[in-house]
Order: sequence, then C-alpha cells, then structure tokens
Amino acid sequence: MSRIHLKRVYDPAAHDDGLRVLVDRLWPRGVSKERAAVDHWAKDLAPSSELRRWFHRNPEAWDAFFAAYRAELSGRDDDLRALQRRADQRPITLLYAARDRERNHARILSDLLEGLD
Repeated sequence: MSRIHLKRVYDPAAHDDGLRVLVDRLWPRGVSKERAAVDHWAKDLAPSSELRRWFHRNPEAWDAFFAAYRAELSGRDDDLRALQRRADQRPITLLYAARDRERNHARILSDLLEGLD
C-alpha cells in the first residue's frame, strides 16, 4: 500500500514527509533549495508549460485540465511506476507550488499513482 501525501512546497518540511518529490516543471519562486528540502525533482511528471499556462488563465476549466494532464501522463508509464515503487517502500510527499490545495496537478498525479497496480 503506497503512502502518498501532498504538500505545498512553501509549507515547512516535516520529518514524516518521507521522500519529498517536487512535481513542478519550474523551481518555485522564492524558495531556496535548503528550505524546500527536495529529495527528488520529477519535472517530467509535471504538466507541460503550455498546459500549465492555459490552466492558470482558465482555472474554472478543471475538467478539461484534468483530462489533458492525464493524457500527457499516458506516455510516462516508466516514470510513474518508478515513483509508485518508491511510495511502496516509504512515504512520499508530492510537493507543488499551486495555491489551490484541492485543484492542482499533484492531486491528479497522486490519485493516478494510488491507482497503479
């Protein structure tokens, strides 16, 4: 059973975060590498720059973003399974910079990882 948690990268690191994985394509503004305490940066699992910019301009289009991001991830099976295996070994925390804690790509990614066989 995987143990995947979500946290904004701006929130303080905690001992029980386990492996801290940044899942944004860009390094978050105003956060030093020391403060972020990132163990692994999974840029390739983040939404494309085009999709990220589009969703930023159209936050009401959650369903369309969800579908487009899932489609982007469909070609990343090896990366997804590698991250899921890490979650099977110890807790991981997916770190993201988005302000919305409910509607963000890390939540979609977490749900997808939890659903892998």
